[in-house]
Amino acid sequence: MKTTDVIVVGAGPVGLMLAGELRLGGAEVAVYDRLLAPTEESRALGFNRRAAESLDQRGLLPRLGAFRWGPMGHFGGVRFDLDMLDEDHSGVLGLSQTRTEGALGGWLAELGVPVHRGREVTGLRETADGVVVAFTGPDGPGEESARYVVGCDGAGSTVRELAGIPVTHWESTRGMYTAEITGVAPRPRPIGERLPGGRMVVCTPLGEGRCRVVVHDPELPARPEPGALTFAEVAAAWRRLTGESIDDARCLWLWASGNSSTLAQQYRRGRVLLAGDAAHEIPPLAAWGLSAGLQDAANLGWKLAAVVRGRAPGDLLDTYDAERRPVGRQLIRNARAAARLYLGDEAMDPVREVVGELLAHKDAAEQVAGVVSGLGIRYDLAKGDHPLLGRRMPPDTAVTLADGTRPRVAELLRTGRGLLLAADEATTAAAHGHTDRVDAHTGTWTLPAAYSAASLWASSSPTISRTGSMSSPVRRSSIAARALRASCSPIGWRSAW
Repeated sequence: MKTTDVIVVGAGPVGLMLAGELRLGGAEVAVYDRLLAPTEESRALGFNRRAAESLDQRGLLPRLGAFRWGPMGHFGGVRFDLDMLDEDHSGVLGLSQTRTEGALGGWLAELGVPVHRGREVTGLRETADGVVVAFTGPDGPGEESARYVVGCDGAGSTVRELAGIPVTHWESTRGMYTAEITGVAPRPRPIGERLPGGRMVVCTPLGEGRCRVVVHDPELPARPEPGALTFAEVAAAWRRLTGESIDDARCLWLWASGNSSTLAQQYRRGRVLLAGDAAHEIPPLAAWGLSAGLQDAANLGWKLAAVVRGRAPGDLLDTYDAERRPVGRQLIRNARAAARLYLGDEAMDPVREVVGELLAHKDAAEQVAGVVSGLGIRYDLAKGDHPLLGRRMPPDTAVTLADGTRPRVAELLRTGRGLLLAADEATTAAAHGHTDRVDAHTGTWTLPAAYSAASLWASSSPTISRTGSMSSPVRRSSIAARALRASCSPIGWRSAW
C-alpha cells in the first residue's frame, strides 16, 4: 500500500494552496478530488486583502493574470470610505475561481505535487502512526496510507463525516439563485440593488460579454433542492423583480443556495484536520469563505509540514484550531449580521442609517474594514501587552538589507521557510544553527504609521512575530527560536526547536 506524509482531500483553491504550502515545507503530499476535471463554476469572484497577501508571499499573484484591485467598502450594503484609512484594504475583484484554481494547479505541477482526479474518499481508518484512506477511482477501489489527512472537501465534507467531527449548524432561512450568462447585458448592480420586501438583485459584469446575476427573494425556497434549478426559473424571477428580460441569454452555469452556516466543533481530531468550507461554511457573501479558507491553508501548511518532517512536536497542530476556529466563528457571526443589513426589509432602514453614521468615523470604519479585508485578524498567541502582539506584518514593507538591496518582506518569504528579520546581527545570530529551515536577514525598514518595531521575527508568512529589545544574546536566541512557531500572521512566540 502506497504511503505519503499528507493526503489533502479536495482540489479547490484551499486544498491546492495547502498542498503547495506543505510541499514548500518539505512534506510529501497528494491531492484527491472526486471530480474528473476542474469545475467551470466560479462561485467566488476574488478574495480579500489578507488572502491576496498570502498568495503574494509565495509569488503567486502574477500567475492569476489580469485582475483588478478594488475597495470592498461596504458592510451589508452600507458603504463607507476606505480612503480615510491609513492602510489599503482593497481586495481582488472580478477574478473567477476557475482562474485561481488554474494558477494554483500550475504551481503544484511545478512543485511536483500529484493531483488525483476522479478519486472519491469512501473511508478513513486511523492506525498507530497514520490514517488509511479508502477511495474509489477510475481504476476501481484502492487504499493509501498517510501520516495525516486534511479535508478541504467543502461544506458537505466527507472527511469531516468519516472522522466523526461534530458541527454547530445554523439552519437556512432564505434562498438565492445565481446564474452566469452571456448574450444579454442587464444593467450592472455590482453590490446589489435593494427592492421592497427584503428582495435584492445583483448583476456583476465579468468581461468578454459575460455577467453574473443573483436573485435574493424571501419567496424562494430556503433550502433549494441541489441540481433542480433551471435557467427558466432564474429568468422568470429576474423579470418579475426587475422588469428586464434575460430569457434569451445563454446560461453557462447556475446554482441555488440557502444561507445556512456550519462550524466544525474541532478543526483537528487526531490525525484528521479540516480547512476551508469543511471547517466553516459561511453564507455566500463577497467570497468571505474562500478568503478564510486560503488563510486556513497559510496557517496550517507550515505547521503540518514541520510536524511531519520532525522539526516540531505534534501539539503544534493544536494551535491551528486555537487560532483559526475563533476566526471562523467570528466570520459566521459577521456574515449573518451583514446579511441582515443586506437583505432585511424596510424595517432595517433605521439600523442601516445608524450603521452608516457610525462608519463615517475613522475608528469604526477601521474596525469594519478589518472584518471585510481580513486585516483586522489578531491572534491570541502569548502573554503580553505590546500593541502589535498577534498582528500581521505588512508584506509591502521594504527592507534595506546589509548588501544594499531593498526587497519587500513578501519577497523574502517566497520559499516558505521561516524568516528571522532583525535590526542587529546579534539577533540574527539566533538562527545560525537552523539554516536548514530559517532565512535570517539583518536590515532596516519603516513600517506604516500604525506599526512600530525595533526588530521583527517573522514566520513563513508575512508576519511580525515578536517586537521589542532583548536583554542578552541568550534571551534573543530563545525568543527568536520560539518565534518560528508563530502562526500565519501574528506577533508572538512558542518553542519550536
